[in-house]
Amino acid sequence: MNRHNDFFYLGIITKLFGYKGDMFIYLDTDEPEKYSQLAALFVQDADGGLLPYMIERLQYRNDNFAIVKLRGVDGEEAKLLLKSEIYLPVSLLPPLTGNNFYYHEVIGFQVVDKKMGNIGVITDFIDISKQPIMQIDYNGKEILIPAIDRFFDHVDREQKIIFIEAPDGLIDIYLEI
Repeated sequence: MNRHNDFFYLGIITKLFGYKGDMFIYLDTDEPEKYSQLAALFVQDADGGLLPYMIERLQYRNDNFAIVKLRGVDGEEAKLLLKSEIYLPVSLLPPLTGNNFYYHEVIGFQVVDKKMGNIGVITDFIDISKQPIMQIDYNGKEILIPAIDRFFDHVDREQKIIFIEAPDGLIDIYLEI
């Protein structure tokens, strides 16, 4: 989970493309083509700050990759940006409805399990490959629930509650003394 409250993680600069400052970027999203018209992006610097860069050109390739040329960035400066994370303002995210949500959107939501009742508050997500994990605080104890669609019953944005149906015994593992 990224710690820049007003930004979301979009991807990473992976390697150079040519020698004039063009770079391959990996877009960590289900719909990378939606970002083909970006005017700017934010690159995380070595101190963890976010630096804005205007995009000179961006060409979506395939498999979540694009080639980007940032205004004012030549070949030497591009080398310094390799492996840097890329962020965008949260305001650019389209709103989600139903049981779909962004991780940052539900931090602080209560989690209510069909059998166990209220099991605590979402504190974060661990984004592991194809298996993100929801971290829940239950009176100081951590409960980890895979963030899998079939476990989610209903998301009530108004009341800030996520209703789930966890597999039998999963929550018990964390609540045993």
